[in-house]
Amino acid sequence: MNYSKKTVTDIDVKGKKVLLRCDFNVPQDKATGEITDDKRIRAALPTIQYLLDQGAAVIACSHLGKPAATFDSYVKKQAEKGKDPASVTEEEWKKSLQKLSLAPVARRLGELLGKDVVMASDVVGPDARAKAAALQPGQILLLENTRFEKGETKNDPALAKAMADMAEVYVSDAFGAVHRAHASTAGVAAYLPAVSGFLIQKELEIIGGALQSPKRPLVAILGGSKVSSKIGVINNLLEIADTIIIGGGMAYTFSAAQGGNVGASLLEADWEDYANDMVKKAAEKGVKLLLPVDTVCADAFAPDANTQVVKSGEIPDGWQGLDIGPETVALYCAAVKDAGTVIWNGPMGVFEFAAFAKGTEAVARALSETDAITIIGGGDSAAAVQQLGYADKMTHISTGGGASLEFMEGKELPGVACLLDK
Repeated sequence: MNYSKKTVTDIDVKGKKVLLRCDFNVPQDKATGEITDDKRIRAALPTIQYLLDQGAAVIACSHLGKPAATFDSYVKKQAEKGKDPASVTEEEWKKSLQKLSLAPVARRLGELLGKDVVMASDVVGPDARAKAAALQPGQILLLENTRFEKGETKNDPALAKAMADMAEVYVSDAFGAVHRAHASTAGVAAYLPAVSGFLIQKELEIIGGALQSPKRPLVAILGGSKVSSKIGVINNLLEIADTIIIGGGMAYTFSAAQGGNVGASLLEADWEDYANDMVKKAAEKGVKLLLPVDTVCADAFAPDANTQVVKSGEIPDGWQGLDIGPETVALYCAAVKDAGTVIWNGPMGVFEFAAFAKGTEAVARALSETDAITIIGGGDSAAAVQQLGYADKMTHISTGGGASLEFMEGKELPGVACLLDK
């Protein structure tokens, strides 16, 4: 994939209407609807401010949550939850949409920008079109939740064209959504000149740079629960990394594949052959593949469970591994000490429980103390680094969990592939 894409600084936006795809999929309090974390809104500010300062009229858009775009799809969702379809009303459906309106985002964005944000009540309907037509340079409009349109997730060309018709330029700055070929992330680029905003530019330069021409040695740390979700990443990194470190729940599939006893630990038995293939491939390519040598196991999945440290592959029946052990911590921290680049995706254990956060915290601390370029691949690893207080010590924390994972797999990202090449 070509990571060298044109950005907002490569085109003239003065006096133009710019359709800007943001990632405003922010967490909200279920009871009050108040935004509980505005990090994603703040992340969009540099691009928005630049466009406004350059005299563009900004038409921002984003999805929020997973609304049922039609009443029929809402009924189907409720039926899947065990509700009688006949008892579901249109009023309930409309209320479910109201809860996923971008109106609270418009208010918060206005506060952060220090100016009014015009809010449309629809995406490509009469209100959106009228407000987009009236928008002046230096003003910003936010369209309603793009997923209120049933054609959004299907990348419907008619919806993409209707969105594009309101603007003259498309700017993609929602890295968390570029792995999806939706109407607002990729479809609109068929009708407008398309470039990246500063957020996507940074992701492409840093993660793309680490994959294409890393400062060596390149160490990849992969954790999380499942081998199945990381197999593509491991496969791709085996082509470019010097060392790959395996932690988290996925380590027990590797352990079982090598004949170890993993007790009641998380295990994907169907993926044991793949795990062995990865070990073999690493040896053939001269890549160091580090697996845990000991583990902290518990007699229950609970924060106050009884614990013991055992050698890997020697977990007693009924016990489950929930973190890497102290010998493994020392091994992994030593491996990153002299790294040139470290990419980390996935925690080492159940970091949500203090008793099983030690492995993840030790790795985070080791990364904060190294001179290496440190890249955190979004999702749980980003949450762990934030929660443990090491976020400001990392070179880069990705804004997209799923997108960064597919990026590291070497997959083409539709929302990036559609942008103009430099």
